[in-house]
Amino acid sequence: MARLRSGSRLTGTALRVTIIIGENDTWRHKPLYAEIVHRARGAGLAGASVFKGIEGFGASSLIHTSRLLSLSEDLPVAIVIVDTDARVRAFLPQLDELVEEGLVLLDDCEVIRYVGRDSDAGRRATRTEGAGPA
Repeated sequence: MARLRSGSRLTGTALRVTIIIGENDTWRHKPLYAEIVHRARGAGLAGASVFKGIEGFGASSLIHTSRLLSLSEDLPVAIVIVDTDARVRAFLPQLDELVEEGLVLLDDCEVIRYVGRDSDAGRRATRTEGAGPA
């Protein structure tokens, strides 16, 4: 069973939810993937990541691709969230509200290492990223 410990640690068995939608899907004029990530954060979930696909097809059987000669305006996007079974399942009603077209997958998984960084260290890293030499 997954457990959260002090210092933002999650280890053991967990539940992964993967949401596959189109990059042009929106919620109230904002990207749907951004709304899902912000709601996951608001729900206190351990984390969420968004991955943009380069090619794919779904229920419509239309192939969407990023290849130069066949540019797509709606590439696949996957949002991956991992947390305890209870926390992920408590979040599912929000996904039901948000995702009108797409695919929502649940997978059992095992978390080997999940350690949040110190908030001061995170602020320092953000300030120095891309700064280049002084």
